[in-house]
Amino acid sequence: MSFRRKVDKKLLRKEKMYEIKRLMKEKKSDELKVMEEVFDRSTLMTIYDFLNKGTIDEIYGVVKAGKEARIYWGRDSKGKELAIKIYLTISSEFRKGMLPYLEGDPRFARVRRDSRSLTYAWARKEFRNLQCAYDAGVKVPQPIAINRNVLIMEFIGQNGVSAPVMKEVQPQSPTLVYRRLVAYMKKLYQTAELVHADLSEYNVMLWNDEPVLFDVSQAVSTKHPMAHQFLRRDLDNLYRYFRKLDVNVLSVDEMYRRIVGG
Repeated sequence: MSFRRKVDKKLLRKEKMYEIKRLMKEKKSDELKVMEEVFDRSTLMTIYDFLNKGTIDEIYGVVKAGKEARIYWGRDSKGKELAIKIYLTISSEFRKGMLPYLEGDPRFARVRRDSRSLTYAWARKEFRNLQCAYDAGVKVPQPIAINRNVLIMEFIGQNGVSAPVMKEVQPQSPTLVYRRLVAYMKKLYQTAELVHADLSEYNVMLWNDEPVLFDVSQAVSTKHPMAHQFLRRDLDNLYRYFRKLDVNVLSVDEMYRRIVGG
């Protein structure tokens, strides 16, 4: 690359950062100003691109903050509520936990092992899993867009208040929710060809007493060598949770047979 091209790229990056700051001032969002202090240049430029395209119009507060990602509440140019999930640079500990869900998944066989590449792959994986599940008729947040480490999806809740998870609020109709979840797992397996691989009361929201699956970044292809082991673990969690609510649940073996179709 010539010196001139290097200089041009540097100027372009500076201009984009100037545009980000200008856009933040125009939006008058304290949350955007905080983002400028927290996230790296690459993440800010990704957010800027979404703002510039109108995919995001406003960004408000954090609705969920974890070690691996933060979820912000926002709106698009039409006023529709959004969940904006920004994946942070992963720690070595998280990287070790992530690899079993990537290795063996034929969709991500050639992912590089550096932190940034893994973070981007993890974000793409969640987007693709959401899309496959949504297309299969499973109730999940509708995926909207993905770029680098920023995933935009439907916000489950209202006016910035997220729907509660089953760990926090018990279903009003536990038998109905149990049956819906078994049906969703069957659709995931047979139509989307996925296994959730981390299904529990922590990863199911209740919205109008309907279960909504989320946090599907770890979901694996049914061709993954550990897919059936992960499926049985999901079913164990389902069995344990609904038995405590006195639901007449099927055995793990029977649920497994119904889901895999054998």
